[in-house]
Amino acid sequence: MNQYQIGTRCVQGGYRPGNGEPRQVPIVQSTTFKYDTNEDMGRLFDLEAEGYFYSRLQNPTCDTVAKKICELEGGSAAILTGSGQSANFFAVFNIAGCGDHVVASSSIYGGTYNLLSVTMRRMGLEVTFVDPDCTEEELNAAFRPGTKAVFGETIANPALTVLDIEKFARAAHGHGVPLIVDNTFATPVNCQPLSWGADIVTHSTTKYMDGHASALGGCIVDGGRFDWMAHREKFPGLCEPDESYHGVTYAERFGMGGAFIYKATAQLMRDLGPVQSPQSAYLLNVGLESLHVRVQRHCENAQAIAEHLSRHEKVAWVSYCGLPGDKYHALAQKYLPHGSCGVVSFGVRGGRQAAETFMAHLNIASIVTHVADARTCCLHPASTTHRQMSDAELLAAGVSPDLVRLSVGLESCADLIADIDQALDAVLCS
Repeated sequence: MNQYQIGTRCVQGGYRPGNGEPRQVPIVQSTTFKYDTNEDMGRLFDLEAEGYFYSRLQNPTCDTVAKKICELEGGSAAILTGSGQSANFFAVFNIAGCGDHVVASSSIYGGTYNLLSVTMRRMGLEVTFVDPDCTEEELNAAFRPGTKAVFGETIANPALTVLDIEKFARAAHGHGVPLIVDNTFATPVNCQPLSWGADIVTHSTTKYMDGHASALGGCIVDGGRFDWMAHREKFPGLCEPDESYHGVTYAERFGMGGAFIYKATAQLMRDLGPVQSPQSAYLLNVGLESLHVRVQRHCENAQAIAEHLSRHEKVAWVSYCGLPGDKYHALAQKYLPHGSCGVVSFGVRGGRQAAETFMAHLNIASIVTHVADARTCCLHPASTTHRQMSDAELLAAGVSPDLVRLSVGLESCADLIADIDQALDAVLCS
């Protein structure tokens, strides 16, 4: 399907039914799969045959949907996970563990920041956070002999920083490590990081890909271009025999296009098990079929609202890379020429209290922890998703006390603007 346009891949990628087969992706709601002989199943355990034996490792429904996302991103292999957080954890932990080091953009989702800086640090992983706007010299200075990966987000949540993918890819490859990019906000409709030099892409499929707040999920896509064996001393887990799995050497058995995902499946999913259910994968696929249409509408609405907010006297600032005066407009024109996302961050004059008053008076937008679905919602990150961070960490992540994250939905744009205006009027009267 890679020869087709993105819209065709959204609708028909991953699954092409044969004669007399179900038109819709079947939900294979089974934990186990029957075989006639021990030898048949043994070949599956040895990774010498294709098939299924236990849904904690692989499931036909999940694999079909993962294949669609892989086609959308232009990758070589993919795996679904139970959440976007587990996708990011697997993507890093698959190649970096105790005693290793990772370089990451400081402007990333608060939960991912905490995953890297607290939870994985307790596991022995060290991380150096860098300003995404740093110079190449500053970026290269963050690397250590034990660095195993670089991590960033195409569009940071909620600061809306646009990552200079090529700059970060050059630095990563110059030090012999892969670049991992979380592409949740942009989606492959608006940006395909693999085409700009990234090596591994992750998603919280809970967001735009699902589109309706119906099911949690995540995905990892391997670009299949990073040569693990060329840096085998850095990646023994991929380039040396895995004694926990029959001594298989993933990079030799599955090559550049399959090693990373096979290891994540056979080792990490086997031992940790954050699977996506077949039912959730089915709902995800329903969302993917309209992704290219929905993302366009999200971006149109968000652009109009960002322009309106930028002219409002009660708004101190607006962050949206679609605005010509935005700090990241030039990078967005390069990496996101057809639109960025439906999320707008802005500050209400008067600080934290004013922001909370504004949110309390919204009628259409809901205050929820979610983002990027059909319904407009908003959040005050400093007191919710990023509340575990210090003031210094908040500023480094681009989160100020007055920041409101508005996830613009698919409603009538005129209604949304009217709702925003009446809520801002309430701030005037407070």
